[in-house]
Amino acid sequence: MNIMLFHSTYGLRPAVQAAADRLRAAGHEVWTPDLFEGRTFDTVEEGMAFKDEIGKDELLKRAVLAAAPYSDRGLVYAGFSFGAATAQTLALGDEKVKGLLLLHGTSDIAENVTVDELPVQLHVAEPDPFETDDWLTAWYLQMGRTGADVEVYRYAGAGHLYTDPDLPDYDEEAAEATWRVALGFLETL
Repeated sequence: MNIMLFHSTYGLRPAVQAAADRLRAAGHEVWTPDLFEGRTFDTVEEGMAFKDEIGKDELLKRAVLAAAPYSDRGLVYAGFSFGAATAQTLALGDEKVKGLLLLHGTSDIAENVTVDELPVQLHVAEPDPFETDDWLTAWYLQMGRTGADVEVYRYAGAGHLYTDPDLPDYDEEAAEATWRVALGFLETL
């Protein structure tokens, strides 16, 4: 598979590159665009402030420009937290999309979006302060109405960005379970 993997508000950190390497080792071609142009952050608050400073429209433009040269190949969009939200937005607008892998995040869904049984897999902590139960229920129902084929995996007690070994949220057991399931998902596409 051809995978476009987007980073979180922490920026393009070593964990994102390690995830891309893990995907490549499984036989996938992976691109990791740097939407923050080299900036990384030590806290989610710093990253969110920088994201807000750049602005949603500019970040989406950067993501679209990064994906455009490869979209004819049929991409799987993937991302971490903010990057998952970005991946979702692009996937729902790309008629050649092959799948959507969301790690730690989701996004709003436009009312008029339709997809033809798009395979979607979400991995998220339980509870997650950024992905509340009410939000996830509404998101799941909306994704179903778009025509997506959605699977949701929750990880009790894990922190929000539990797959990043350099962050306090890291949960090795949840991270390894996530990667086992996600790699299996990618094999089915």
